[in-house]
Amino acid sequence: MTSLVVEPAPGGLGGRLRVPGDKSISHRALLLAARAEGRSRLRGLSAGADVGRTRRAVAAFGARCQGRPPGPVTVAGGARRLHEPAGVVDVGNSGTAMRLLSGFAAAVDGLTILQGDRSVNGRPMERVVFPLRTMGAGVDGREGGRWPPLAVRGGRLAGIDYRPPVASAQVKGAVLLAGLAAEGATSVTEAVPTRRHTEELLAAAGADVTVTGTTVTVRPSPLQPLDLDIPGDPSQAAFWVVAACLVPGSDLVLEGVYVGPGRATFLDVLRRMGADITVVAGDPGAATADIRVRHRRLAATDVGGQEVPGLIDEIPVLAVAAALAEGTTTFTGAGELRVKESDRIATVASQLAAVGADVEPLADGLVVRGRPALGGGSVSSHGDHRVAMAMAVAGLAAGGPVRIEGWAAVDTSYPGFQEDLHRCLS
Repeated sequence: MTSLVVEPAPGGLGGRLRVPGDKSISHRALLLAARAEGRSRLRGLSAGADVGRTRRAVAAFGARCQGRPPGPVTVAGGARRLHEPAGVVDVGNSGTAMRLLSGFAAAVDGLTILQGDRSVNGRPMERVVFPLRTMGAGVDGREGGRWPPLAVRGGRLAGIDYRPPVASAQVKGAVLLAGLAAEGATSVTEAVPTRRHTEELLAAAGADVTVTGTTVTVRPSPLQPLDLDIPGDPSQAAFWVVAACLVPGSDLVLEGVYVGPGRATFLDVLRRMGADITVVAGDPGAATADIRVRHRRLAATDVGGQEVPGLIDEIPVLAVAAALAEGTTTFTGAGELRVKESDRIATVASQLAAVGADVEPLADGLVVRGRPALGGGSVSSHGDHRVAMAMAVAGLAAGGPVRIEGWAAVDTSYPGFQEDLHRCLS
């Protein structure tokens, strides 16, 4: 589908909804299952095209995958099964796959060529190339490894103690994946904590991994097969949470959403704005919970500092919330948005302005001056799935229909979004 028209939702959003399996966990689960000695069982994998690229990639390395998400998927893996791919590994639109597979490939003897689409080939890779080279991998790309495609020559690696200059769970994951095959310990120390999925899954697979403060250390160790139910993706849930906050009459429950460290920060931001949000976990301290959201008028807040790495994917839809909140909301410290699937600072600002929002782009963020209402209009995703879905949320709360061109971009992460939209409105 090349475009989608979203009508205002005067009756609100309601019922119970289960969002797709967490995309970040899905990528990492497939990669660790490919190295694990035996048959892993993964239930609830993301059915988006991005995770599909990682699934095809691990098959190219020699793992055997059976089943299709969101149904159960089995992965027969093991370090001895892995070999250099026979052809180029195409990650499509997935920058996560590009970076994580770089670390995975560094731990496999032979040559791996990783390429992506035009968007991914414009994503910075020096941040992952440098530590992998330091470990002993041969990594090259355009402009000396600054940009994809990447050529990774895996083999003999040595552990390092690395402190990333840019907070990135993808860089951390790539270094730890390479560290599974390195001589000695490999440590990553972060200045700002990022999502913990790699270290959590390493522990679940029986790896020799320790976490001390913001330092994660992994040592070469065989992995046990995973038997995993992948929780709902909080970054996808965020679209529905904001929509229910904004549309009068809404009372919506998101089931089984991951709310562990580094992924629930958007809920904290919305609570500061006055949102009516209740998180119900099955057990105290559980990483998965149901989230109930009811409509309530929002007020502005400031977003920045150490909380930004934990909500970088949610800022586009939080900007929609800010556009209808009372007062002026400022997002700062989010320069990473400039190098996502699109320049999200520019695209969010321009597309919200197209439906009547008062938005000013900054070098590293946005200033959003809330208004009582948005209007209808025509907008573009600019090939960015999160921009497309954020504008769908704007359409639900707008005063007229919003046509979103380039809707097909949503297939990379949430191909069932439109069906879930109808479910919430019925």
